[in-house]
Amino acid sequence: MAQAQKITPRAKDFSEWYGDVIAQAQMADYSPVRGCMVIRPHGYRIWELMQGALDAMFRASGHRNAYFPLFIPMSFLAKEAEHVEGFAKEVALVTHTRLRATGKAGAKAVEVDPASALEEPLVVRPTSETIIYAMFAKWIQSYRDLPLLLNQWCNVVRWELRTRLFLRTTEFLWQEGHTAHVDEADAEREARLILGIYRQFAEEWMAMPVLTGVKTDSEKFAGALRTYAIEALMQDNKAIQGGTSHNLGQNFAKAFGVQYQTAAGGLEHVWNTSWGVSTRLIGGLIMTHSDDNGLVAPPKVAPVQVAIVPIWKSDDERGQVSGVGSQVKTDLEKAGVRVELDLRDNLKPGAKYFEWEALGVPVRLEIGPRDLAAGQAILARRTGGKAPTPIAGMVAAVTGALDEIQSGLLAAAKERREQNSIRGVTKAQFLELMNGKGGFAYGGFCGDGACEAEIKEQTNATIRVLPDPEFRSPEAPTTCMWCGKPSVAEAVWAQAY
Repeated sequence: MAQAQKITPRAKDFSEWYGDVIAQAQMADYSPVRGCMVIRPHGYRIWELMQGALDAMFRASGHRNAYFPLFIPMSFLAKEAEHVEGFAKEVALVTHTRLRATGKAGAKAVEVDPASALEEPLVVRPTSETIIYAMFAKWIQSYRDLPLLLNQWCNVVRWELRTRLFLRTTEFLWQEGHTAHVDEADAEREARLILGIYRQFAEEWMAMPVLTGVKTDSEKFAGALRTYAIEALMQDNKAIQGGTSHNLGQNFAKAFGVQYQTAAGGLEHVWNTSWGVSTRLIGGLIMTHSDDNGLVAPPKVAPVQVAIVPIWKSDDERGQVSGVGSQVKTDLEKAGVRVELDLRDNLKPGAKYFEWEALGVPVRLEIGPRDLAAGQAILARRTGGKAPTPIAGMVAAVTGALDEIQSGLLAAAKERREQNSIRGVTKAQFLELMNGKGGFAYGGFCGDGACEAEIKEQTNATIRVLPDPEFRSPEAPTTCMWCGKPSVAEAVWAQAY
């Protein structure tokens, strides 16, 4: 690992702390291309583990993976009015196909060849609805072809003025699911099914508790009939949208002529959904669990779950402790645990401890000569606490510790969220909360977009979701928290990333 740097305390500067944690854990770095990031191996391995878990869930629910082009004809975006309005200011365009040499030196050595202009510019994929539904129009002929359930893992590009690693970058990685159905009811079931998968993944794998619910019209996806989301509360009491699932209705089907012959012989437009999560989830993981010592990774998505650090002073001791450490590593790997045995000679044990801690490794095993004599190792948890553990029962002890750390992280994050949530919030409480520590504010909403916009302008808070029944307050609000008019729904407000 590179030279250790001091991590800024969260209480001093949360933004600086976030960047320090990423740097110290070697998760990502800024690229020479403005607004883009390089995901380093440790960060990318977390993404691979997330990807593997989600992909298994998608496949188990009947979805298959495909891949669609990075480039989309510009005219495709114009076919769905809301969609083009939503993405027009974010797209990158390809207008020419080649460069030519100028004979000059330096940066001016090449220039765009004006003779290579494309007849129609190509949009670099900001999302794939348009090109996918153009293909659906070719593939779907009959009700027998439905439902069509596809997903793709890919990158997308959306120009961003202010970027932060993982949270908001010009290019990022994600998965986007796209499906076609015979009717609205089936599309709605699909959208809700995926929302449930996202929640299950966030809570069971990332130990990140989330709220689920529907977005307001001003916050929904451009071109969607309805957008559902999972929302989590970070340690600085700002919200993060972890994933979205959209019931697109028939808007894109009508724009691209995606029709099917019904069982009765008629012709109908399909109903579509789209849904996605991105590498933004890694930012959510960092801000949910990590501390002033660095990254805290939930065991299920930790690249290394256990680091074994043998301790020795002589060559004889090195041979003894490394031999036992190697056997423990083998035993743990047979049990499916991701393990590293740290036999580096150029670092003292304390420096190794610091490094594995900064990388977020959930469990560290320290094995010295005295431990061998006692038939034990010291099991240290990243979340705190260490104790001697018999080597004979190490596999059971380690797997048990990993399970306890995983469930403990979820419980702690859920408790913190509830401690920083106010239900039945008044306008005065809301203003104090948004001008102070932040958090989730539950209150009545009149449904008026103008009222919603006024709240956002004055407090920088948005409605994260109109929560699903499970998350609603015991008593439904009767008046709007902000304007006092009759309430049509309970809303959850927060300032967000």
